[in-house]
Formats: sequence, structure tokens, C-alpha cells
Amino acid sequence: MNALQLLFNAITVIFIAATMFAAGLGTTLPALRAVFTDLPLLLLTVLANLVVVPLLGWGIAALFGLPAAGFIALVLVASSPGGPFGAKLSMVQKGDVAAGTAMQVLLAAVASLTFGPMSSGILITAEVGAGISLDVAALVQTMAILQLAPFAIGLMVRHYARHSALSWHPAAATVSNVTFMMVLTGMLLGSWRDVVTLLGSRTLLAGFVLSVVAFAVGTLLATGSRTRRTTMGGIAAVRNVGPPLAAIGIAFGAEQAVLGALAAVLVSGLAAALPIAAVLGHNRHDSTA
Repeated sequence: MNALQLLFNAITVIFIAATMFAAGLGTTLPALRAVFTDLPLLLLTVLANLVVVPLLGWGIAALFGLPAAGFIALVLVASSPGGPFGAKLSMVQKGDVAAGTAMQVLLAAVASLTFGPMSSGILITAEVGAGISLDVAALVQTMAILQLAPFAIGLMVRHYARHSALSWHPAAATVSNVTFMMVLTGMLLGSWRDVVTLLGSRTLLAGFVLSVVAFAVGTLLATGSRTRRTTMGGIAAVRNVGPPLAAIGIAFGAEQAVLGALAAVLVSGLAAALPIAAVLGHNRHDSTA
């Protein structure tokens, strides 16, 4: 493994851990309790993100006839809810930020355990590649260490040392944002030939369609006001890049074609979700002006 690959892996680990630590610092136990106790919202959101969207990712990949790398990337992304940018979309659309952030954290925590079985089951059933499957036990262990542990630490700091948590949160969020851009840039640069070959391809279109459909599903399968429901739509549209990156490293040896397809799917997904959130935020600003 060369020095650049080691550096990329280190930055990826920092990104995942910093994102979950920042999420823990920014989450209160009452906010999590409010999500847990709203059973209709909880059950519908879990159904949308952990079952419906992964199955839609499989269906879209099959419908578009994606090649193996694109198929794998789309299924991994679809099976991984709880992306930190979901909370940012809540802010962009002037939505229910508290509920959105709490649900994003909850989904990321739960998906750290469900991602492996769901994505592995889909890939095995779809018979993509030459017997490709994920080491579920290794993936669950990796996600527990990289996601659940930092989140739990941040949550405890917020609960027992609130002032420290509030002072640390901006720095942790900055590290998360910067390392996310570094990871995305690294994927694009390291796999630029694969990304270029995907320009105008069905893989980019499939990522765009998945994000739009996930936004719609997340909105429809939610309860409460329109503001809260579209907030849940934004949470569903932005998936968590951490588990797919870990899966590619564990199961596919950081194969460049899969990394390139993953970068393409992520970029096209953000290109779909951000304008939707911006339009919603603009309309809400106009209605309150």
C-alpha cells in the first residue's frame, strides 16, 4: 500500500470519527428521546431509510443496467442512511433542524449495524460480480468503532459537560466538513479516469434519480407538519459515505473503479438534493417575509 493510499485511509477514518463525534456533541438526550418516543415518525422514517431506499437503489441499479462498479456503488450508498449533510439540508430548507439532526444521528447509529447485512444481502441476491459479498462481521465491528463509539463519547460530553461540548462542536464540525471535501477530492483524483468515463453515463443519472426518489419517499413516509416531513425527505436523500468507504476498503481492496463510481453517485446525489432544499428554503423565506 503506497503512501497516498495510507493518507487517504487516515483522512477517511478522521472524517468518519469526527463526523460522528460532532453529531454527538450537537445532540441532546431530550432530542433523541423525542425521536424515540414519536413512534409513528420513528417507524416510518426507519422503514423509509433502512428498507425502502435500499430496495429502490437495487431496483434503480437493475433498471438502468449499471455495470458492476456502478451497481455496487449505488447499492452501498442506498443502504447507508444518516449522512451528516442531511442535517445541513435541514438548515438550507429552513426545516425542523432539531428533529432532522436527531433522526440523522439515530439513522447513522442504527445503520452502522444494519448496513453490512442489507448491502451484502442485496449484492448476493443480485449476483453482481464474481461472487462479491461483504464480510458483515468485520464491517459491523469497523462501524461500531468508527461511528458508534465517537458518537457515544460526544453525546456523553454534551450531557455531562455542556459548555465544553458547545465550545468543541464548531471545531469538530469544521474537521468533519474539511475532511469530507478531502475524501471526496481524493476519490475523484484517485479515480479520475473512472469518473471521466462515467460522464454522461447511466451511473451518474442513477445517483441523481436515487436522491430525488429518496427525498420523495422520506417526505411521504413521515408524520407531522409539511416542514418536518420535507426535513425527513432531506435526511433520506443524503446518504452516509462512511460505511460504503469502509466496505470498499474491506471487501474490494479500495478498487479504483468502485471508488470512482461511488464518487460519481455521491456528487450526482448532492446535485439533486441541494437544489430541492434551496427551493424549499426560498419558498419558506418568502412566506415568512
